[in-house]
Amino acid sequence: MSIGVDVRPEIGNRVLASGISTNYLEAGEGDPVVMVHGSGPGVSAYANWRLSIPALSQKLRVLAPDMVGFGYTERPARIDYNIETWTDQLIGLLDVLDIGAASLVGNSFGGAIALRAAARHPDRVNRLVLMGSVGVPFAITEGLDAVWGYEPSVANMRAIMDYFAYDTRLLTDDLAQVRYRASTEPGFHESYSAMFPAPRQRWVDAMVTPAAEVAALPHRVLVVHGREDRVIPLTNAYRLLELIPEAQLHAFGHCGHWTQIERSVAFNELVLDFLTAN
Repeated sequence: MSIGVDVRPEIGNRVLASGISTNYLEAGEGDPVVMVHGSGPGVSAYANWRLSIPALSQKLRVLAPDMVGFGYTERPARIDYNIETWTDQLIGLLDVLDIGAASLVGNSFGGAIALRAAARHPDRVNRLVLMGSVGVPFAITEGLDAVWGYEPSVANMRAIMDYFAYDTRLLTDDLAQVRYRASTEPGFHESYSAMFPAPRQRWVDAMVTPAAEVAALPHRVLVVHGREDRVIPLTNAYRLLELIPEAQLHAFGHCGHWTQIERSVAFNELVLDFLTAN
């Protein structure tokens, strides 16, 4: 089912990806691109990419899965939430859809998954976009520690939203209510709280791909970051630019961690141009 057709646009098709019943959105035709969401409370592929999927699907076949533990994908009782599990699910999605290789767009936590997939399965990846990405070593920020330590309440959701956006006009009480309700859907917080218990620096470290593997990437890579990002430091983008031979960097000023929302039009044009250029 294509995005926007169902009365609940966050729910799309379902396939078994690496043994996990995976909800994913699909739109458009052309070369495939998989968009991997971030790790905020109540996040889903739709919540993360709702402004990007319509734009990118004008020229590309866009796939946006809910990674296990998030959104409307199955939450197996005894699953280990780790970078290997998520990477296997991503590659499993390509397998079950008979996609030999796809470009990847990864946001934050999703950037770490996309980076690991490109390093360990380079033949399955065409081009790579890393936005506000985890995947290289850094000291956990106050913002990321707060996001991963979220406990459900409207006040707590409003507080962590303050870390995400530079433009405070985006941070309305209505949005806080919507995101809070999403974080309390059945099973959502139980899986979320199991992923990143304190102390949380260890989870940052666990999602690092070794520098030698990052430096060996043969892919064209676009690194995107908000200059005022208080969740993932801008220094991550510089490190990725330093390590990856075929990397380019675009940093948005007056922009926080929600690049795809705060700079949606410019972000979509930038990514579409990068993914479709000769």
